[in-house]
Amino acid sequence: MARFAKLGPDNEVESVQVVDDNELKDDDGALQDFIGVQFLTRTTQHENWVRTYKDASQRKNYAVVGGTYDVRRDAFIPIKPYNSWVLNEDTCTWTAPIEYPDDEKFYVWDEENTSWIETAPPNT
Repeated sequence: MARFAKLGPDNEVESVQVVDDNELKDDDGALQDFIGVQFLTRTTQHENWVRTYKDASQRKNYAVVGGTYDVRRDAFIPIKPYNSWVLNEDTCTWTAPIEYPDDEKFYVWDEENTSWIETAPPNT
């Protein structure tokens, strides 16, 4: 099964559609993304689709609704969790301006003070 992100204005991900691999096969039986895009365009009347991969093996990240697709980077970028966080150009993920503490404790981000605050461990 292949997955394609439906892109809206400004390349924002509006939804992710699952497409049977049979809809991507060319005459030789090889899977072709452009055939999947043609199939979705024909069946949904929406033209802006980009394939996404659950394992993030291509396009850096799996597409999420509300995230974006960056054409220049050929990458899906998740929703920015906090205004102070910055985009890691290598992974196309958001990172805190201060590194997460490396002391085996649990922390949550405090945007108001742009710092990590120690918290109780999650229930297991």
